[in-house]
Amino acid sequence: MNRLFLFALLAFNATLTSVAHAKERPNILFIFSDDQSHRTVSCYDQAYDWVKTPHIDQLASTGVRFKQAYIGTWCMPSRATQLTGYHQFGVESMRMEGEYPGSAYDPQQVPFWPSVFRRHGYTTAQIGKWHTGVDNGFGRDWDYQAVWNRPAHPDNAGNYFDDQIIEVNGKSTRIQGYTTDWYTERAAQFIRGELGGANDQSLATEDDPWYLWLCFGAVHGPFTPAQRHFDAYPDAQVPIPEDIFMGDNRADKPKYVQIRDRWALDKDGVPELKSGVQQRTVKNAPIHGNTLQDWVRQYQQGVLAIDDAVGKLVATLKETGQYENTLIVFASDQGIAWGQKGFQQKIAPYDANIRGPLIMSYPGKIEAGGVVDAAVSGVDLPPTFFHYAGLPLPWKMHGHNLAPVLKNSDRKWRHPTLTVMTGQNYGNATNVIPTDESILLATAKVPWWISLADGDFKYIRTLVEGEVEELYDLKSDPEELVNLAFKPAYLNKLRQMRAATIAELRRTNAGMVENLPAFSTPR
Repeated sequence: MNRLFLFALLAFNATLTSVAHAKERPNILFIFSDDQSHRTVSCYDQAYDWVKTPHIDQLASTGVRFKQAYIGTWCMPSRATQLTGYHQFGVESMRMEGEYPGSAYDPQQVPFWPSVFRRHGYTTAQIGKWHTGVDNGFGRDWDYQAVWNRPAHPDNAGNYFDDQIIEVNGKSTRIQGYTTDWYTERAAQFIRGELGGANDQSLATEDDPWYLWLCFGAVHGPFTPAQRHFDAYPDAQVPIPEDIFMGDNRADKPKYVQIRDRWALDKDGVPELKSGVQQRTVKNAPIHGNTLQDWVRQYQQGVLAIDDAVGKLVATLKETGQYENTLIVFASDQGIAWGQKGFQQKIAPYDANIRGPLIMSYPGKIEAGGVVDAAVSGVDLPPTFFHYAGLPLPWKMHGHNLAPVLKNSDRKWRHPTLTVMTGQNYGNATNVIPTDESILLATAKVPWWISLADGDFKYIRTLVEGEVEELYDLKSDPEELVNLAFKPAYLNKLRQMRAATIAELRRTNAGMVENLPAFSTPR
């Protein structure tokens, strides 16, 4: 056989093999909502019985739902975790800088993993909210971007639902219209291969696998629903949390929880927010009124456009023949409390504040209709993406690959789930716990804390000298009303969870582990 022909044939076969391998690797559609509690998704047991999210529920019926997901604690560190695979204390050089939400990082010190996917043949795209440094990584981490870069445009940072400055492949433009729908349409166009990268070059998504991170601004404050949903849930009934007001029912909590006082009774004896929604870049914008009932209804209405988006994107995948080869992940950066322990916010360590939905679907490749009881973390998602992309991890990440429980949801998950909140500090700036309250309480007046969930139990340690520890049995006390750390019968369990938390901090190289403040009563 002619050597030149043989060489050409081998090269052709290699190309075919490469293309076939590319097509075998799944696309990954990562839908990431904002401040969306697990209580807003109707397939979750904790959802109100009047909540209806049929498209997200359908996603769960074709895949695996995680009952207890702790993706993050607030917007910026949650996203930093998804870009690095690290807890907040592992994200070196990330920092708040300039006018809020201004922030910055050094990409040499903290590389983002989508750049690794790019180098291995994935087309990477990000659409929607960006809240992790002025540098959005276009051309380095992303082939395509249409992002609301809040750190770069602080004057526009409160415009969650309309009139946004969007950076499309590095060029700024101003858009009008309900942003959840706008992001969804851009995502559908990307899936259909209708969008171009730098210099309008084709992204070639037909032959190459792709990774799309779709970051909704919903359902973040001011919790504005699409106008088509303003009348939804007319018969909504919202139970009043037992610990909404200060009193003896919070006596076993840390001081900052005991004094949390956002709610009062109105003239009709109904709980209402004392001063409306308070956020640095968001104005108070109630649609129905200022009572607990009004706010929760408005919040739940804001989720309906997200549910519409899930339905549209799944339909687009099916229409383009990509559904069977796409791993779909639906999650939120964290939840938000409505009255529980007096809060109206995220950030605090309680399930009402930070627990969110996590659902994954990959037809024929993972279990359909599975439910995982064990707690999992946001740091577990990037290693899982690398597993399904068939790529080795580029660095040692803090989380664990979820594939075993995605294939069999009854399989025991053997990893405790660590969650950490260190305010506006990252990397080695978290090694020493501050005593200056202007730093320690800089984020919504919640001090730094660490927490570990394992089995039915959750341990919380507030990083304030002399503060109480907390231990909860989430199976018997899902509202975290009774702090078992005060119960002698749970002393051994408390010690076990405390030691396991410290062990997990050591495993993940947290510098703070050598500097933890003492708790109130040595046990």
